[in-house]
Amino acid sequence: MAKVLIQFAHPALSKSNVHKVLINYCRDIKNVTFNDLYEYYPDMYIDVEREQRLLLQHDIIVFQHPFYWYSCPALIKQWFDLVLEHNWAYGSHGNALVGKKMFNVISSGGAQDAYSETGRNRYTVHQFLAPFDQTAITCKMEYLPPFVIHGTYRITPEDIKRYGEQYRTILSALANDQLLALDYKQVDYLNELVPALQTLQH
Repeated sequence: MAKVLIQFAHPALSKSNVHKVLINYCRDIKNVTFNDLYEYYPDMYIDVEREQRLLLQHDIIVFQHPFYWYSCPALIKQWFDLVLEHNWAYGSHGNALVGKKMFNVISSGGAQDAYSETGRNRYTVHQFLAPFDQTAITCKMEYLPPFVIHGTYRITPEDIKRYGEQYRTILSALANDQLLALDYKQVDYLNELVPALQTLQH
């Protein structure tokens, strides 16, 4: 069994139908901890020791957030700057996070085809998430493909529910070490593994 930590950050959660549903689908999964960063740190003053303890207690770190301006809300950047200290998370003596896994769960108003060399946004989601990928590697962690919800401005309640079920499937698989049985490094999004995971779980 693996322990999963969801580092959630949304500065306007009351306006997000997508993330409210995702939260409802993940809160009661065994071995999954939900950490609402804006709830704990509305003033941006992060308790570094608390956050480092949480990281040490978990095997898989998930950053769940809206895709603000091709990146993340400001509090996550603040979290990286303060929590991932030199010679704790990285550096010649920074081995606290060795072997842990990390990935992003994001929502985007843009359609998937907008994130390509020929699309409106000119780059793929993976390219925009490169700072997260490199941060994980610098901290001797493994960076997994993201779980992505596109087209949130036009999404239906039925679609949101479906994404919530997919998210729950992925988190349950991670907590039960089932994802490792699949070739997850070959997919663009973790979403693509859901059918295979559902088969494993039934």
